Amino acid sequence: MQIRVVLKLLALLTLANGTPVMAKNILRDHTAHPLDGGLQFIDGRPLFGPSKTIRGVVLSVLVTSAGAPLLGLPWKLGALIAALAMAGDLFSSFLKRRIRLQSGDRATGLDQVPESLFPLLACRNWLSLTASGIAVTVVIFFVGEVLVSRLLHKLHLRDRPY
Repeated sequence: MQIRVVLKLLALLTLANGTPVMAKNILRDHTAHPLDGGLQFIDGRPLFGPSKTIRGVVLSVLVTSAGAPLLGLPWKLGALIAALAMAGDLFSSFLKRRIRLQSGDRATGLDQVPESLFPLLACRNWLSLTASGIAVTVVIFFVGEVLVSRLLHKLHLRDRPY
């Protein structure tokens, strides 16, 4: 397993997943349009919920694309990682709405794994990632996300810890 690659991926995953949170703290409700437009699924519940915004997805892709070259990686890889991290986050939100959890409710594992696993699986060939490298990166991201989330909550930068 290449430790440098894992560290770079963790940095990009952190950028991708942290950018929407920081944008919310900086911009508040300004340009915070729900990605699902308020649509409901056939079960009468929101598709994703109000916290998943167009702004968050767009900024995540832009910031992570810009961050990738700073780590010696192509901007396209940054865009791919961010887009799939956001897809994983949306997948989690969709599932959480189906099991009647509200936007912002905690679902340990479901809140962290798809947003790291989806992009890692997509870039495995690009970066020659092994199954064990992917697993280790997901576990490190999971633990880091839980710990950092609690810190951000204490600093009033996140509404709820995960």
